[in-house]
Amino acid sequence: MASKIKVDQIEGSTGSSITIPTGQTLTVTDGLSASTITSGTIATARLGSGTASSSTFLRGDGTFAAAGGGFQSIQTFTSSGTYTKPSGINKIKVTVTGSGGGGGDSGTPTHGSGGGGAGGGTAIKLIDVSSLSSTVAVTIGAGGSGGNGGAGGNGNTSSFGSYCSASGGQGGLKGGAIGGTKVGGVGTGGDLNLTGTDSTCGNDQTGSADGGMTGSGSFWAGGGYGGHQTAGSSGQHGSGGGGGGAVSGSSRQGGSGGAGLVYIEEYK
Repeated sequence: MASKIKVDQIEGSTGSSITIPTGQTLTVTDGLSASTITSGTIATARLGSGTASSSTFLRGDGTFAAAGGGFQSIQTFTSSGTYTKPSGINKIKVTVTGSGGGGGDSGTPTHGSGGGGAGGGTAIKLIDVSSLSSTVAVTIGAGGSGGNGGAGGNGNTSSFGSYCSASGGQGGLKGGAIGGTKVGGVGTGGDLNLTGTDSTCGNDQTGSADGGMTGSGSFWAGGGYGGHQTAGSSGQHGSGGGGGGAVSGSSRQGGSGGAGLVYIEEYK
């Protein structure tokens, strides 16, 4: 039968310290002050649970966890492709923008200016990718085509897998379509969903009297400037999801909308 010895205090021969011989153990059930340990080492397993390494730290709750490294890197997509998470990345902030609509044309010299293309929408989402084991498909919407004798083409949707997406802005109106409005794209699935700016309408002044309307903006950029037949200029192309600029007169073309984009910030 095992025996127990209970004492209130153990002191060394000098009354100040006690030495535990190599190979022996000391079990303390009521706590041990770190200030009394003057030499030797304590096994990692005695400090806390989890895996200790050069990239982990001991938390206040007694567990080893990966050290937070903050912002690390950026990936930008201006054409469709595949996102691959770098090693050690735990969270990403994704900004998805749809493409802009194309700028409208007046159709004939007597129908004034076409309307600028509307801007693409934007979705912004913070995603925990610590357990992501596969890649994510990235789709970039092509810009709407510029009008050539009529209205501009609609923009297209950009997306980041099934996490979030943003539709493109509508194409600008044909010249002479007074009072009409073309709407900007809309973000979907984000923590923040933004709408692109609606396009301005055309007017009914003669093509030689007025230039084309400027394309509308997205989250990233404004649209392209309008063109003028008499000045020999076509509508400028949009960028960053902005709408294309419209044109007045019949012999020039509206600018195409800016292609969408996906911007990814990576964090540890």
